Amino acid sequence: MTSPDFDSWGRVQRRNRAVAHPSDFRPGVAGGFLPFGNGRSYGDSCHNDQGRLFAMRPGAAISAFDPETGVLTADAGVLLSEILALVMPHGFFLEVTPGTAQVTLGGAIANDVHGKNHHRRGTFGGSVVCFTLMGSDGGNRLCSPESNTDLFEATIGGMGLTGIIEQASIRLMRVPSANVRQTAVRFSDIDGYFDAIDAIDAKHEYSVAWIDQLARGGNLGRGVLMAGDHAEDGGAAKPPSAPRLAVPFSPPVNMLNRLTLKAFNALYYGRAPSQPKTGIVPWSSYFHPLDAITGWNRLYGPRGLFQHQSVYPADRARETTIALIECAQKHGAASFLTVLKRFGETRSPGLMSFPRPGFTLTLDFANSGDRTLRMLDALDEIVIAAGGALNPYKDQRMSPAMFEASFPQWREMEAMRDPALVSDFWRRTAMVLNHELQPQRHAASA
Repeated sequence: MTSPDFDSWGRVQRRNRAVAHPSDFRPGVAGGFLPFGNGRSYGDSCHNDQGRLFAMRPGAAISAFDPETGVLTADAGVLLSEILALVMPHGFFLEVTPGTAQVTLGGAIANDVHGKNHHRRGTFGGSVVCFTLMGSDGGNRLCSPESNTDLFEATIGGMGLTGIIEQASIRLMRVPSANVRQTAVRFSDIDGYFDAIDAIDAKHEYSVAWIDQLARGGNLGRGVLMAGDHAEDGGAAKPPSAPRLAVPFSPPVNMLNRLTLKAFNALYYGRAPSQPKTGIVPWSSYFHPLDAITGWNRLYGPRGLFQHQSVYPADRARETTIALIECAQKHGAASFLTVLKRFGETRSPGLMSFPRPGFTLTLDFANSGDRTLRMLDALDEIVIAAGGALNPYKDQRMSPAMFEASFPQWREMEAMRDPALVSDFWRRTAMVLNHELQPQRHAASA
């Protein structure tokens, strides 16, 4: 069977994919297989258009939660929003939550997602106690830091290529309230952010900055810094609710263009406090503001969007951030969601984890064809020159060379990959690199 619903969030490539049942999982099937969660990866790391997908959401359930220890066990297809709905009344929250709660538990592990508190707690993989992994050989393996350790590390951040995560146990953190005591303040240029962030991160559990990517001159890099902690006096938090708004169809043109974004950015920046302002905000608006709008990605128009998320070392962060913003401006591009955060020193247990010490800048662009692709290539060059890397689960066009520069450990991952699992992303990056290596290996053995 086929389904039109198995798309990535970027919507640049939208094709039907054949859907299979895990009982079909075995080597030698043309095109191979790939687990599919809720389609919140932006690019083709959740595509397998030459093969089949395993739909992980149907029938997924939470099987156990211990409010004494804060350990929860659930099927891989359970959404993070479903986990939060269960645990928040007991005074618990996810140790690490990404920018949307509409991702599955298995997807959060497979992409080793990060949140606004990486400087304190690292990645989602650090919360994983153990998981069971089904292989195409029919084996079911319990993976943890103490058991099948290599497979455990390769699966965290392994983009679903080491096996099918069936169930996982994660550790949650106890909080006084899910709601957040937020301190917000605007900064007039990029120096304002970097001059303040060390003290902010030392004091707060969470921090994130919105950047006005269109601001120029003396205001280049201006934005709003939002630091937060779970509020001692935050009261009872409302459970995850259905979105209040919806974009039911894709408009014929990009609604998030330079004209509309310039007006939005000026309004958003102008309404932000010029001096630090502290108050309690709902957890959902702090962590997952866009979850309130179903299908917000459709606003980018029928051709979809590209997201470019990079990480680069702290000692080159100011100049690299400026260079990336100026590059996008030079190409006439407008980014709706421009976010700057710090990554801390905590090492992920994942072999292929994207976060590493430094700063990460996220930019969203409507797909304008070759013009957008040329700009993204130019952004890549800046990142590589700074010694940085790109996020694979936000990508759908990085070159094999860019992938290798970002993840030189890809060969170890390829050795751990289940032979029956593959994605379109892996085909166009690692498998191209592996093919290019074959003649060298044959020559060396001759």
